[in-house]
Amino acid sequence: MLGIDFASLATGTVDRMDAQRTLKRQISCAGIGLHSGQKVTLTLKPAAADTGIRFRRTDLGVEIPASVSEVSSVQHATVLGKAGATVETVEHLLAALVSAGIDNVIVELNHKEVPIMDGSSAPFLYLLQEAGIKTLGPSRKYLKILKPVQIASGDKRIAIYPSDHFKVSYTISFDHPLLRHQARTERITEASFADNIAAARTFGFLKEVEWLRQNGLALGGSLENAIVIGDTGVLNALRFEDEFVRHKILDVVGDLALVGRPIVGHVVAHRAGHALHTQLAAEILNDQEAWCLVEAPSAVPEGAFDTVGVPGAARAH
Repeated sequence: MLGIDFASLATGTVDRMDAQRTLKRQISCAGIGLHSGQKVTLTLKPAAADTGIRFRRTDLGVEIPASVSEVSSVQHATVLGKAGATVETVEHLLAALVSAGIDNVIVELNHKEVPIMDGSSAPFLYLLQEAGIKTLGPSRKYLKILKPVQIASGDKRIAIYPSDHFKVSYTISFDHPLLRHQARTERITEASFADNIAAARTFGFLKEVEWLRQNGLALGGSLENAIVIGDTGVLNALRFEDEFVRHKILDVVGDLALVGRPIVGHVVAHRAGHALHTQLAAEILNDQEAWCLVEAPSAVPEGAFDTVGVPGAARAH
């Protein structure tokens, strides 16, 4: 539990739930990239209304919007690319930004990979707390799901259903005695994300570390920024009994931020990952009959649809 009071951070006269938000002031941190192992400095800067979240490679002079149309790779992390430049491992920072209701921010990096910090979103929430949150004048537009959108690949699947809230139900299953089955449903709010999801760290299997490093991945990984799972147990202490599935919820919140709007819908995922998360984001935007823009999460355009919940069969997975 992080103890971050986001309600005390917003300033301005417009209702903070419906107005766009940015940061009060810029703030920086330094760390290493999980996969590159390289030191990187990250700076978050306030941005005007309707800017959105934009990554800026200061070493290359290239700016990349946080959009699913810019996804260039989803192998072990979500990577954005444009004009020969990439920004890698964006999902943990994006999850912190959208869960805190930050609509507009410039993310400056002097290297290709967002620092891994402790492997979770918690350090980024602390940065946002230190920077403060500023309310802007124009209203926020929510992307409200009107009908189910579903994707499957073998025994992996993900879907989103109409709801009056942003909620995630996630199930994971690995060929390991510790991870045969974990499931969790979380309604994502600023408070619930900070208390229940943000501190959940990324994880990997000890038996895969050598292969990853031989392939130029996980070069910055350590027990300080990831849960490492051995044959008979974890090598470092867990923060939650079900930390693994909580981190998958964190990942999908960050990946779905790439639709460019806060989502109002119920995500149901089984053994999904960055590939299916980002495919769902793209499919949502492609199916323009599946959603509409509203100025409040509970608002529904007249005659659009009768609110329906997630089918019972889907809830059971």
